[in-house]
Amino acid sequence: MSDLSSLKCEACQVGAPKVTEEELPSLLAEIPDWNIEIRDDIMQLERVFTFKNFKEALAFTNRVGEIAEEVFHHPSILTEWGQVTVTWWTHKIKGLHKNDFIMAAKTDEILS
Repeated sequence: MSDLSSLKCEACQVGAPKVTEEELPSLLAEIPDWNIEIRDDIMQLERVFTFKNFKEALAFTNRVGEIAEEVFHHPSILTEWGQVTVTWWTHKIKGLHKNDFIMAAKTDEILS
C-alpha cells in the first residue's frame, strides 16, 4: 500500500500549485503502475486495469466513481470489456496536483 493512499484529498482551486519536476519522481515511485500521459499540453496520470469480464470492470468503475464522489475529485474513466482505463488530473489547474497522486493510490487500493 502506498503512503499516498492514507492522505486526504484536499479541495483544489484555480491557481493551486502543480506538481513540480522535482516532486514528480518521488510521487511516481509511490504509484509505479501509473504512466504519465500528455494530452493537449496537460500532464495526466493514467493506468489500465484488466478484469475477467465486463461485470468486474463495471464494478471497479463504480467503486472508483464512489471514491471520486466522496472527495469531489473526478477522473476520466473508460470502461470496456475486461478493462478500465482511469485517468487523473486536475481540471482547474490543467495539470497534476498532489491530489491526483493521492487518488491514483486510492484507486490502486480498491483492488487490494
